[in-house]
Amino acid sequence: MSPSHPRNPRQVINFSKQKGKEIIANFDGGLITSDAGIVWIAELDKKLGITEKFGNCFQDHRHQFYVDHSVHELLAQRLYGIILGYEDVNDHDKLRHDPALKIALEKLNELEDKKGWLAGKSTINRLEYCPETILDQKTSRYHKIEPNFEAIEKSFVEFFLESYKKPPLSIILDMDVTDDQVHGNQEGAFFNSYYHGVCYAPLYIFCGHHLLVAKLRSSNVDPADEALDELQRIIGLIREKWSETHILVRGDSAYAREEIFYFCENQPLVDYVIAMGTNGVLKLRADDVIEKAKHEYEKKLAPITELMDSLFQKKEDLEEVKKLVPIST
Repeated sequence: MSPSHPRNPRQVINFSKQKGKEIIANFDGGLITSDAGIVWIAELDKKLGITEKFGNCFQDHRHQFYVDHSVHELLAQRLYGIILGYEDVNDHDKLRHDPALKIALEKLNELEDKKGWLAGKSTINRLEYCPETILDQKTSRYHKIEPNFEAIEKSFVEFFLESYKKPPLSIILDMDVTDDQVHGNQEGAFFNSYYHGVCYAPLYIFCGHHLLVAKLRSSNVDPADEALDELQRIIGLIREKWSETHILVRGDSAYAREEIFYFCENQPLVDYVIAMGTNGVLKLRADDVIEKAKHEYEKKLAPITELMDSLFQKKEDLEEVKKLVPIST
């Protein structure tokens, strides 16, 4: 990245102006970064207001006269770092000097100033880590940033609702669990035989590509743990805006729980498709349906198989060709 114009205007990529200063990308050298793509991400973030909205979910008890980095800036820097692939907070001791990240955070006056650093690991750590022993952030010396977890969780659903100009006719909510592997002595991490490692087992609920729920959990809990509570919460939020939208809840056999079935069956315009674990009784009852499905599949596949056979020679025909036409190696 360089603040000076190159001689060839075709080699210039213009970004939006910030505080009266023009930002361009060119090939003249100058301040070099390998993370220039974050500038585009930051502009999209400003238009959508994602980090700004999440920043409002925190209460800052710090004395503002001594604050160099607002909660919004700390949150944006942390998220931008993760987007760039720097997941460890320690990475920000070097990232704090990155010119592209400074532009993304609108710290233009600090580009040429060696003392104009972004937040380091210790400062960002105060944003995302607050021990349970800290009962009052106002009187704490180091942990004065207080998160509102309910507001954070609600924001995910609000972003989803705001992405639609009008309520859709129907939506599908997908519940799933995955593994988050760990490699130390993290609290709450256990060995999980299904995922073959020590991990967490977070719960996710998606609607298409929208993430509505991300719940960090230990890997020694029931896969359906907290799933009903989260379904009740997000469907309640959705119903406040979309009263006539049909909702289909989907999940694998891990979520085949009577309480989840009962909840869905007693909600208007809510249906569910949840798999059930294989067993002998279920196989016996579904035998006719399975055979019918196989027959239909083979029936649809037959024309394709005939076409492929007509286009390509069979293996034995190829063997005859090899005998007639010697192939040099």
